[in-house]
Amino acid sequence: MTFSLVARCPETGMFGVAIASSSPAVAARCAYARAGVGAVASQNVTDPTLGPLTLDLMQQGLNAGDAIARVKELGKFIEYRQVLAVDATGKTAIHSGPNSLGIWTQAEGAGVASGGNLLANDTVPQAIVDGFLASSGHLGDRLIAAMRSGLAAGGEAGPVHSAGMMLVDKVAWPVADLRCDWTEDCPINAIATAWDVYKPQLDAYVQRALDPREAPSYGVPGDE
Repeated sequence: MTFSLVARCPETGMFGVAIASSSPAVAARCAYARAGVGAVASQNVTDPTLGPLTLDLMQQGLNAGDAIARVKELGKFIEYRQVLAVDATGKTAIHSGPNSLGIWTQAEGAGVASGGNLLANDTVPQAIVDGFLASSGHLGDRLIAAMRSGLAAGGEAGPVHSAGMMLVDKVAWPVADLRCDWTEDCPINAIATAWDVYKPQLDAYVQRALDPREAPSYGVPGDE
């Protein structure tokens, strides 16, 4: 019921997660990232504790592979879970439990990992990885391109209704956290549209938080 990717930008060190599902509000339960540490997608009969656990382990110094191995030891009902991770060096690791739903599979590339379950076919995660590696530009643009590649390869076995994209950079909060919690249309397109609007303002939102005295105008009615 889900397909996703986690990725690191080698030029900036930014991390990102993008995810889509037939279930509502998938990003609220499944997308996790921490600046300077990594990104995690925790999906398939989701346990929301596994994302923060994986990030904590990587922050303590474990690489992605060792962190996922430890999560497999500590997690409950781990045979039902899929967990994808990328660490601060761009190393990746994936756990897909044997009780993952429907057609499930996974794929990895340089600085990117993808996994899915209840897929239309077993080529979707590799298409997502290939789409990411073939793209260029801002990490957000590359995540959108990768998800569209997964959708074009078949996506889920049924329609997707929710999607999300989270980006973290040099501050303690996500610099972008865009979600479409439910739509009868394509939620990936909805996220892409939101990103087109948000991307030009991303740096300004960070600056307003760090020092509003140096921030550009707010771009709202009444602001001069």
